[in-house]
Amino acid sequence: MRLPTALLGPTFVVLTALAFTGCASGAGDPAGTSEASPPPAASPSTTASPEQGASVSTAAQRYIDAVNSGDLEALVDSFTADAAIVDVSRRVTGADAIRTWADSEVIGGTLRVDDVADIDPATQRIRVHWAPAGSDGWAADYTFTTDGDRITLADLQYAE
Repeated sequence: MRLPTALLGPTFVVLTALAFTGCASGAGDPAGTSEASPPPAASPSTTASPEQGASVSTAAQRYIDAVNSGDLEALVDSFTADAAIVDVSRRVTGADAIRTWADSEVIGGTLRVDDVADIDPATQRIRVHWAPAGSDGWAADYTFTTDGDRITLADLQYAE
Protein backbone atom coordinates (compact mmCIF):
# COMPACT_ATOMS: atom_id res chain seq x y z
CA MET A 1 0.00 0.00 0.00
CA ARG A 2 1.29 3.43 -0.90
CA LEU A 3 0.64 6.25 1.66
CA PRO A 4 -0.10 9.82 0.56
CA THR A 5 2.99 12.03 0.69
CA ALA A 6 1.36 14.31 3.33
CA LEU A 7 1.37 11.44 5.83
CA LEU A 8 5.09 10.84 5.50
CA GLY A 9 6.12 14.09 7.20
CA PRO A 10 7.35 14.60 10.81
CA THR A 11 3.85 14.17 12.30
CA PHE A 12 3.54 10.71 10.78
CA VAL A 13 6.97 9.71 12.12
CA VAL A 14 6.11 10.89 15.67
CA LEU A 15 2.69 9.22 15.67
CA THR A 16 4.21 6.00 14.36
CA ALA A 17 6.90 6.08 17.05
CA LEU A 18 4.30 6.68 19.76
CA ALA A 19 2.16 3.80 18.54
CA PHE A 20 5.08 1.36 18.48
CA THR A 21 6.51 2.38 21.86
CA GLY A 22 3.21 2.37 23.75
CA CYS A 23 3.54 6.06 24.65
CA ALA A 24 0.22 7.01 23.17
CA SER A 25 -2.52 7.77 25.67
CA GLY A 26 -3.92 4.56 27.14
CA ALA A 27 -1.66 2.27 25.07
CA GLY A 28 -1.56 -1.16 26.59
CA ASP A 29 -4.21 -0.10 29.12
CA PRO A 30 -7.68 -0.12 27.56
CA ALA A 31 -9.22 1.54 30.62
CA GLY A 32 -6.49 4.22 30.66
CA THR A 33 -5.95 3.68 34.38
CA SER A 34 -2.26 2.80 34.66
CA GLU A 35 0.13 5.38 36.03
CA ALA A 36 3.22 6.52 34.22
CA SER A 37 6.50 4.87 35.10
CA PRO A 38 8.79 6.96 37.28
CA PRO A 39 11.70 8.61 35.51
CA PRO A 40 15.00 6.74 35.66
CA ALA A 41 17.19 7.48 38.66
CA ALA A 42 19.71 10.24 38.19
CA SER A 43 23.27 9.18 37.67
CA PRO A 44 25.60 9.63 40.64
CA SER A 45 27.18 13.05 40.96
CA THR A 46 30.65 13.88 42.15
CA THR A 47 29.40 16.96 44.02
CA ALA A 48 27.32 16.89 47.18
CA SER A 49 23.65 17.58 46.60
CA PRO A 50 20.52 17.41 48.74
CA GLU A 51 18.92 13.99 49.06
CA GLN A 52 15.69 14.31 47.12
CA GLY A 53 12.61 12.41 48.22
CA ALA A 54 13.61 12.28 51.88
CA SER A 55 10.87 12.15 54.49
CA VAL A 56 9.91 15.24 56.45
CA SER A 57 11.71 15.50 59.80
CA THR A 58 9.73 15.20 63.01
CA ALA A 59 10.29 18.87 63.85
CA ALA A 60 9.21 20.13 60.43
CA GLN A 61 6.20 17.80 60.44
CA ARG A 62 5.11 19.25 63.80
CA TYR A 63 5.16 22.73 62.23
CA ILE A 64 3.25 21.59 59.12
CA ASP A 65 0.64 19.76 61.18
CA ALA A 66 0.17 22.79 63.46
CA VAL A 67 -0.33 25.11 60.47
CA ASN A 68 -2.83 22.78 58.82
CA SER A 69 -4.81 22.24 62.03
CA GLY A 70 -4.76 25.94 62.96
CA ASP A 71 -3.10 25.15 66.31
CA LEU A 72 -1.15 28.25 67.32
CA GLU A 73 0.32 26.78 70.51
CA ALA A 74 1.45 23.60 68.73
CA LEU A 75 3.10 25.77 66.07
CA VAL A 76 4.98 27.80 68.70
CA ASP A 77 5.91 24.56 70.49
CA SER A 78 7.50 23.18 67.31
CA PHE A 79 10.32 25.73 67.84
CA THR A 80 13.02 26.00 70.50
CA ALA A 81 12.55 28.94 72.91
CA ASP A 82 15.24 31.00 71.16
CA ALA A 83 14.42 29.94 67.59
CA ALA A 84 14.36 32.34 64.67
CA ILE A 85 12.25 32.57 61.52
CA VAL A 86 13.41 34.39 58.42
CA ASP A 87 10.20 35.21 56.55
CA VAL A 88 11.58 36.31 53.18
CA SER A 89 13.70 39.20 54.53
CA ARG A 90 12.15 39.77 57.95
CA ARG A 91 13.58 38.04 61.04
CA VAL A 92 11.34 36.91 63.92
CA THR A 93 13.11 35.62 67.04
CA GLY A 94 11.85 33.94 70.21
CA ALA A 95 8.61 32.23 71.22
CA ASP A 96 6.59 35.40 71.86
CA ALA A 97 7.53 36.97 68.53
CA ILE A 98 6.87 33.69 66.72
CA ARG A 99 3.43 33.46 68.38
CA THR A 100 2.53 37.01 67.27
CA TRP A 101 3.81 36.42 63.72
CA ALA A 102 2.05 33.05 63.36
CA ASP A 103 -1.22 34.33 64.80
CA SER A 104 -1.43 37.19 62.33
CA GLU A 105 0.19 35.63 59.24
CA VAL A 106 0.11 31.83 59.37
CA ILE A 107 -2.80 30.40 61.33
CA GLY A 108 -5.73 29.91 58.95
CA GLY A 109 -3.52 29.00 56.00
CA THR A 110 -2.55 25.61 54.62
CA LEU A 111 0.72 23.92 53.72
CA ARG A 112 1.18 21.05 51.28
CA VAL A 113 4.56 19.34 51.01
CA ASP A 114 5.66 18.90 47.40
CA ASP A 115 9.28 17.80 47.86
CA VAL A 116 11.83 17.24 50.60
CA ALA A 117 15.62 17.42 50.38
CA ASP A 118 18.02 16.65 53.23
CA ILE A 119 20.85 19.19 53.28
CA ASP A 120 22.62 17.67 56.29
CA PRO A 121 21.45 15.65 59.32
CA ALA A 122 19.92 18.74 60.98
CA THR A 123 18.72 20.68 57.92
CA GLN A 124 16.01 20.07 55.34
CA ARG A 125 14.74 22.10 52.44
CA ILE A 126 11.05 21.48 51.85
CA ARG A 127 9.23 22.71 48.76
CA VAL A 128 5.71 23.53 49.86
CA HIS A 129 2.58 25.04 48.45
CA TRP A 130 1.69 27.74 51.00
CA ALA A 131 -1.83 29.14 50.83
CA PRO A 132 -2.61 31.87 53.38
CA ALA A 133 -6.28 32.14 54.35
CA GLY A 134 -8.32 33.39 51.41
CA SER A 135 -5.53 32.77 48.88
CA ASP A 136 -4.79 30.18 46.19
CA GLY A 137 -1.20 30.29 47.42
CA TRP A 138 2.19 29.78 45.82
CA ALA A 139 5.27 27.59 45.89
CA ALA A 140 7.80 28.31 48.60
CA ASP A 141 11.05 26.80 49.86
CA TYR A 142 11.15 26.29 53.61
CA THR A 143 14.55 25.38 55.06
CA PHE A 144 14.34 24.02 58.58
CA THR A 145 17.33 23.61 60.87
CA THR A 146 16.48 21.44 63.84
CA ASP A 147 17.71 20.27 67.21
CA GLY A 148 15.97 16.99 67.99
CA ASP A 149 12.23 17.44 67.51
CA ARG A 150 12.31 21.27 67.56
CA ILE A 151 13.11 23.87 64.94
CA THR A 152 15.97 26.27 65.68
CA LEU A 153 15.78 28.19 62.39
CA ALA A 154 13.09 28.34 59.72
CA ASP A 155 14.09 30.15 56.53
CA LEU A 156 10.88 30.73 54.52
CA GLN A 157 11.45 31.96 50.95
CA TYR A 158 9.48 32.19 47.73
CA ALA A 159 10.40 29.31 45.38
CA GLU A 160 12.72 30.22 42.55
